[in-house]
Amino acid sequence: CLWTLAAILKETLKDAPVARAGALKKLLAPLDAVLEGFYSAILLHHFDSHHYTSPYSEATNNLISFIDLLEALLVSRIELELPLRCQRILFLKVSYVLNVISSSIPYVIKKKFILLLKKCVLYKSREDAKSGSLFLQTPSLCEDMLALSNVVLQVVSLTWLNQIPLSGKSSYFGSSETAPGHESQGASDQTVLRALSLVVLKALEFKIHNSATEAEIK
Repeated sequence: CLWTLAAILKETLKDAPVARAGALKKLLAPLDAVLEGFYSAILLHHFDSHHYTSPYSEATNNLISFIDLLEALLVSRIELELPLRCQRILFLKVSYVLNVISSSIPYVIKKKFILLLKKCVLYKSREDAKSGSLFLQTPSLCEDMLALSNVVLQVVSLTWLNQIPLSGKSSYFGSSETAPGHESQGASDQTVLRALSLVVLKALEFKIHNSATEAEIK
């Protein structure tokens, strides 16, 4: 079901521009509350269970299908003047994703979620893309980016980054310590390192730009 919905979304985005918005609204509006509930139910799951120990398990494949759907929802957001809740959920409840990334889930899932976060912080509405402005003008997107930035900066100011592996083996963000069971340090995943760094920097940039007081910026 997840795969089918993501595939239909992607195909709809290939339609003529005039038809896209109407088709997306017709498809997603009845599913809006369902998808939000689904997001919470799936990502609040206990990922330290034995079902997720293998990157090839059915549970892991289902989660990958869900990430593909979230990405399709993010891409489809540009077509609607007022995005639906299911297209905003990734921004408004980003803490769920951050918790999954720091869990003991297989590395392939962590990496896909980190790259999805990168797409979120680089996302621009059609109006913002046309204006060429460095800062977002669309109210709903500003609100969503601020929500995402606040949560990212909160976890980063704690120890969240130290829990994020930079490879499927033993290299960790902020640490050169070898993980138990590995004799030597594996090479860091530069794609994940760059994506994580960009997420933090963009969150910081957006927060500073939207801070009302100098004290808040400090």
